[in-house]
Amino acid sequence: MQRGNKRLVVVGDRVLIRLEDGEERTNVGLYLPPTAMESQAVQGGHIVATGPGHPMPDFNESGDEPWRITPREPGQKFVKMQARTGDYALFFRKAAVEITFENERYLVVPQNALLALVRESDHED
Repeated sequence: MQRGNKRLVVVGDRVLIRLEDGEERTNVGLYLPPTAMESQAVQGGHIVATGPGHPMPDFNESGDEPWRITPREPGQKFVKMQARTGDYALFFRKAAVEITFENERYLVVPQNALLALVRESDHED
């Protein structure tokens, strides 16, 4: 995500979510029950950036520990993310980390904390 001359890079299997104010009904039509709202256990927002996914080990490497993550090299493969930029995500709030970038608040959320995605029908599945 680019802001001015700065670029925010989301790493691994994480997504960057623009905060949505807590409402009973989201702007995409999902209804959040009062219990979810009161405890703030579940929150929603739009994904503005995603990481590349979870890095896959290079099984051709002759080392003792093929699962060891090495610095990203050209051609490194990743397990593809389900979440995409533009999706509306419902996620566990406890797993999110709040950040501020260029005076805007965002949440960084690991993909495994996502509960559901709402995607426009013109996107591929």
